[in-house]
Amino acid sequence: MSLRGANASSGMGVAEHSKSTYLELQRKKVFRYVIFKIDEKKKEVVVEKTGGPAESYDDFTASLPENDCRYAVYDFDFVTSENCQKSKIFFIAWDVFIFLHLAL
Repeated sequence: MSLRGANASSGMGVAEHSKSTYLELQRKKVFRYVIFKIDEKKKEVVVEKTGGPAESYDDFTASLPENDCRYAVYDFDFVTSENCQKSKIFFIAWDVFIFLHLAL
């Protein structure tokens, strides 16, 4: 199944592997994070890197490029004040140029 038609106005598609990798993170907890990049030649979003369930937030941030933009999802585990184990999936748009501008 191709998602290319879903984003026809932008001309950018989503690789099937990107979708299935996200679903593995979401449903099976196979990954702690997934980093995506845009493949300019194929005009689609592809998986660049995955992090195993034991990897930390520091491992995730170390995997982000210092000079390029990426999209990522991160599965954050936490314990509530009622002592319940929970997790939330965060979508992250990594734009190093914005961060550099804000730091100035």
